[in-house]
Amino acid sequence: MYMRILLSVFLAFYACSVYGAQIIRGPYIEDPTQTTMVLRWQTDEPTPAWLEYGPAPRCNQILKINPEATQHKAVLYGLVPNQDFCYRLYVYNEARDGVQAPVEGSFRTLYSAERKEVHFLAFGNTAETPAVETEKEEGQSVWAGLFGKEEPAEDVPPAPNPKELLARQMAQKDADFIIHTGDLTFSGLNADADAQFFTPYKDVLKKTPLFIAIGANEYGPDRASRDSQSFVRANYSRFHDMSWSNATPKYYSFDTANARFIFLDANAAYGAVWAPDINEESTQYKWLQSTLAGAGEKWKIVVINAPMYSTGQKGPANEAASYFIPLFERYGVDLVLQGSEANYERTFPMYQDEPNTRGVTYVTLGGGGATPTRRAGGDRSTARFVSAYHYADIAIADRKLTMTVYNEQGTQLDKLELYI
Repeated sequence: MYMRILLSVFLAFYACSVYGAQIIRGPYIEDPTQTTMVLRWQTDEPTPAWLEYGPAPRCNQILKINPEATQHKAVLYGLVPNQDFCYRLYVYNEARDGVQAPVEGSFRTLYSAERKEVHFLAFGNTAETPAVETEKEEGQSVWAGLFGKEEPAEDVPPAPNPKELLARQMAQKDADFIIHTGDLTFSGLNADADAQFFTPYKDVLKKTPLFIAIGANEYGPDRASRDSQSFVRANYSRFHDMSWSNATPKYYSFDTANARFIFLDANAAYGAVWAPDINEESTQYKWLQSTLAGAGEKWKIVVINAPMYSTGQKGPANEAASYFIPLFERYGVDLVLQGSEANYERTFPMYQDEPNTRGVTYVTLGGGGATPTRRAGGDRSTARFVSAYHYADIAIADRKLTMTVYNEQGTQLDKLELYI
């Protein structure tokens, strides 16, 4: 009660106070379970923070105080399954005699097993290739001088880029969580994560829990060097919380409603020497086998950055495919969501490398920000290929899964229905 009164005193000052510490990243939500949730945010200078939350719409039922820091993490305990929650996040003003207007958000806990519906979004490859610098005088375009003197352009607000348009659409969806198929940034550096991921997608991240399949870029440009051991920890693991397993955040799984989601790390196939092994004797392979075998009649959805099938510019990760595809087929995986490529591609159901109705459907979702690339060649596995920015809206209703894919303009690119 005392803490609630203290916060009320601070709130009395926020409307008339000047700005202080600024939240420059987040809040973003990760590692949801049926009873817990993790919120993270970053400020530009050290400040304590006050987080109040509760079952929607009663956002002020519980108060949590974070100590002074710039990197903030709040683990929320004592939640209940199948429930919408809302929150308000406060930081000090400049005078430190009150707080600023809150950042507000929401989230939903994971569903218990008896529920038969789940709704999520999926996308990937939000990396942006560094722009090529072109020599020109300040204020001039590269065409200056070809058609006479160029007048300076008026101050016109830039049009939204494709990533911003995707983010706006995704933020309007009432999804339970988001899946990212890996490659948050081009460099893998945390220094680039705000511009390429957190800032453009901030409105969806503050209200929808995030799961990530770690990509090759997360291991850094020197992933083939043994000197790169600390890169993932310094630039990725410190800032993300995924579901617990012996190898989190590299591979892990979670259940919600009547579905099991399995996230794999096949980046050893891309030369990442500190990525987990993928061969039949590896811990990851045996863990995958056990996790699939224990899924029972649930929907089995695998998320992996390295594509098992691909006709894009990079092509399939053949080494990983040779180990994982037989397991997917043996244990009846329903859907594999892939990344790495900067395109959308869906296969026919594939079984023993042939289209077959009893097979596994593979979907590449790599249009979250990287410049779309064209198809490199044909293959009998491909049912649909589109070079475009995109995301997928996926809903499970009992024994039916529906996936609808949209581009940045909201135009439908593809639709898939699966049944178990």
